[in-house]
Amino acid sequence: MASRKRASSNLNTTSVSTATQNNTTTHSTHTTLLPPTKASNMLKLSLLLFLPYFYLIFYHYGNIIDAQLKRSILINAGLSIFGFFVTIRLIPVASKYLLRRNMFGYDINKKGTPQGSVHVPESLGIVVAAVFLVVAILFQYFNFTSDSNWLVEYNAALASICFMVLLGFVDDVLDIPWRVKLVLPSIAALPLLMAYAGHTTIIIPKPLVSYFGVEILDLGWVYKLYMGLLAVFCTNSINIHAGINGLEVGQTVVIASAILVHNIMQIGASTDPEYQQAHAFSIYLVQPLLATSLALLCFNWYPSSVFVGDTYTYFAGMTMAVVGILGHFSETLLLFFLPQIFNFLLSLPQLAGFIPCPRHRLPRFDPQTGLLTGTTDGTLVNLSLRLFGRMSEKSLCIVLLVLQVVGCCFCFMLRWILTGWYK
Repeated sequence: MASRKRASSNLNTTSVSTATQNNTTTHSTHTTLLPPTKASNMLKLSLLLFLPYFYLIFYHYGNIIDAQLKRSILINAGLSIFGFFVTIRLIPVASKYLLRRNMFGYDINKKGTPQGSVHVPESLGIVVAAVFLVVAILFQYFNFTSDSNWLVEYNAALASICFMVLLGFVDDVLDIPWRVKLVLPSIAALPLLMAYAGHTTIIIPKPLVSYFGVEILDLGWVYKLYMGLLAVFCTNSINIHAGINGLEVGQTVVIASAILVHNIMQIGASTDPEYQQAHAFSIYLVQPLLATSLALLCFNWYPSSVFVGDTYTYFAGMTMAVVGILGHFSETLLLFFLPQIFNFLLSLPQLAGFIPCPRHRLPRFDPQTGLLTGTTDGTLVNLSLRLFGRMSEKSLCIVLLVLQVVGCCFCFMLRWILTGWYK
């Protein structure tokens, strides 16, 4: 879901098509360029997000992490930076082609203002996903050998992500109903589930060991079912917690940054090579995700010149689900998703049909003041407005992203408190 109203599909006559093409040509020459202020802000944000990560990998755990493993992480980081600049370059180009094909929408949260009538290209997540996949595939040349134990699962992860990107783009084009959307991630996760050769056991929390009688419990096929459900939740939770400029990409950037920090901390604190490799595997996919998402955020931040589409939300959600599954930290991943879980619980009555659910569960926009007012719809976006009062779209996005940061920090604090007692 995004703060957009899709263009009508009845633009078939020659005159209307010509007018639309002329309009989109004019529009694309000035709205998809990257303003210097946005570039500067994204540079500052990138430095802020990467600072704890670089501190851990180069200083705190600098002499602990294996040199070969650190080399692979840095090669992946270099390719990710390359992917960032390629994405920056391709988004304006792709925007022109999408506008020509009438794949644009109108920003509902700016209705009644000149910006509300601007044609905003949709589905730019396809560019981010394409660059991500190219970077991830190229990285195999530098890290994996043909007999690597991780190569099968790595390619299975990429297959699931690619499958999800395809289904997300189909959704952007065909506007698939919600009931069908819930099933799509489980289909996309099939390559990963079929190729998964890791353990299907869980460690029983110490306070519950006396009740189960064992410290490690093998769940068998139930564990794979859980993996599939996790993929469904992650993809749809990003898609549901949306509706304002920059929120979909912003929450992905925050969670991806937290995942990177968590992985480096686990690598540095462990001496088990297999355990370290599992978390390094996660880093190999999250770094390209973070880099390409930051490039997209440059264009999607308020005022947005592009819409990310369901292609991006499905792609980002599936990628984070994959790294959580194969990195064996799904519990921690769910804690990083605390705002999304809360938003899902708020949305559940409407999604289940107990309460009428409108097409767009967005706040009301006042064109006179430029402020948003929360409605009674069950979303964290509307709840924040009801609790904190009316505010601009940009301020609301910042508040929600700060809540995301607080949620991730709470996860780290909780892990620190429970270490040694819980597991």
